[in-house]
Amino acid sequence: MAKQTKFPLGIEIDKLTNSIVNTISGDSFPTDVHPFSKADLKNVTLKNGWLFKWSNEFKQSDRQVFKLSIQNNPTIIQGLLSISDLKDHFYLNLIESAPFNLGKNKLYEGVPGNLFAFTCKTSWKKGYQGFVSFTSKSKLVDHYEKTLGATHVGGNKMIIFPQQALKLIKRYFPK
Repeated sequence: MAKQTKFPLGIEIDKLTNSIVNTISGDSFPTDVHPFSKADLKNVTLKNGWLFKWSNEFKQSDRQVFKLSIQNNPTIIQGLLSISDLKDHFYLNLIESAPFNLGKNKLYEGVPGNLFAFTCKTSWKKGYQGFVSFTSKSKLVDHYEKTLGATHVGGNKMIIFPQQALKLIKRYFPK
């Protein structure tokens, strides 16, 4: 079984979109999710404003790290996530929006929802019916219930069940 990350998820779902939306123009941009590579590590650092040390996640053998980018612009990372395959569902270890997508002056909305939807899609493709679990910060349990339809199952543990997973998948990946 995967060792769970010591960080409960503390990212707020700013808006459920169907891609990511530029907060200035209101334009919607389709996205791609790709495996995070060693070459990406040089730009994703604490010094560059990222909140977590992603090199630690990248080194864990029981995890896969993915990056979200706008289609045809894979070099600018909009957000990251780390997931573990627990053989009957995926556990979301860590998720983070790029520094320029945080706070009231963020450039794009929809990044966290997009990454949660990708995790549900990955779970569905693997035959796990979209099941995803994660650990939430206490103050965000209600938020994840309302925005993602996640179910609080005790402590700070949360699960996204198939019906809610399918809603997220259809919103972000309609094809």
